[in-house]
Formats: sequence, C-alpha cells, structure tokens
Amino acid sequence: MQETQIKGRSLNELAQVCHSIAVEKGFWEEKRNIGEALMLIVTELAEAMEAYRVQDDANFREEIADAFIRLLDLCGGLKIDIEEEIFKKSLKNKNRPYKHGKIC
Repeated sequence: MQETQIKGRSLNELAQVCHSIAVEKGFWEEKRNIGEALMLIVTELAEAMEAYRVQDDANFREEIADAFIRLLDLCGGLKIDIEEEIFKKSLKNKNRPYKHGKIC
C-alpha cells in the first residue's frame, strides 16, 4: 500500500485499511478472541513504555503506531464507528468535573 493511500484518511477509513491488512495476514481466519486482541493492544503500549524508558524514540513511535493499528483493526473487525464513539465520549468528558473530581 502506498503512503498516499493512507495519509489524509479518516479514522474509520484507517480502521478499514488496518482491518483488511490483518485479514489478509490471517489474523481473522477464525472468530476473533476479543480478550486476546485487547491484550495485544496493551502489549504494544508496554513495548512503547520500554522504548521510552531506554530513550529509543524511533521504537517508541513505532510501538505507539502499532497500538493504534491494533485498535483500528479491532474497530474495523467489529464494525465500530470509532469517529462517532470518540465524538460522543468527548462530549461526555467535556461535561465532567475538573480531573473528574479526583486529585490525579
């Protein structure tokens, strides 16, 4: 896939791109284990944290991208309109108290 085919896409379009690649690579041959998919996202974030700890900026950025790719793949596979969900949740957050009423 060429760079120009991805840049400038909406989140929902990127979800379809990420999902189609995951399907092509065999990650959706069987019914997807959602718990496993979520933990793989957590794993990518843990890998980003490790890259941050050792100040490997290139790897940190790559692992952050991997986390988004796995999230978007999951959204595409589950047919979640992630743009709509982010918008709705942002409105809910807007009406919450400062720090959600907590100290941190």
